[in-house]
Amino acid sequence: MALDTPAAHIAGSRGRPVRAPPRRAPATLVPVPAEPHLPLPVELPLVDEPGGTDVDLKTQIVRFTLTGGLSAIVDFGLYSLLFNLIGLPREAAKSLSFIAGTTTAYLINRRWTFQAPPSRARFVAVVILYAVTFAVQVGINAVLYEALPDAAWRQLLAFVVAQGTATVINFVVQRLVIFKIK
Repeated sequence: MALDTPAAHIAGSRGRPVRAPPRRAPATLVPVPAEPHLPLPVELPLVDEPGGTDVDLKTQIVRFTLTGGLSAIVDFGLYSLLFNLIGLPREAAKSLSFIAGTTTAYLINRRWTFQAPPSRARFVAVVILYAVTFAVQVGINAVLYEALPDAAWRQLLAFVVAQGTATVINFVVQRLVIFKIK
């Protein structure tokens, strides 16, 4: 007995019709209201993740030192350019160079030195830390620059002492508080 239906033409090996899969309703998109927030740097995620790193202390110190060296070059280079060549006031030049140097340091240290995932809480903590070390560094630089004799090495020595103090504060606080070790 032959069937004269479209299903009969799509018969299985035993002559039984094969059923077509059921049709599904088309998916609809439901708009989700966005939470209002301030724009954050591109590298920050939308959710916080717990801190911690598996990098040992010796490796962190070496990486922090190398990162600090690069950041100090950015800082001092921009400071010298703005103060000596462009003629900005010393505090303004040092402020701008500090921001450039510490931004460089944060981005490299978070990813390489401490290998920590980005988070809003960590970013806020680093901004607060850098605000404190900013005041410390600019203050030490200003006091030493005025206290030292007018010699060719005055600017460099004031910078190195201020930078060294800020570096020690930054490493200790970042390692013990901001980038907690598991």
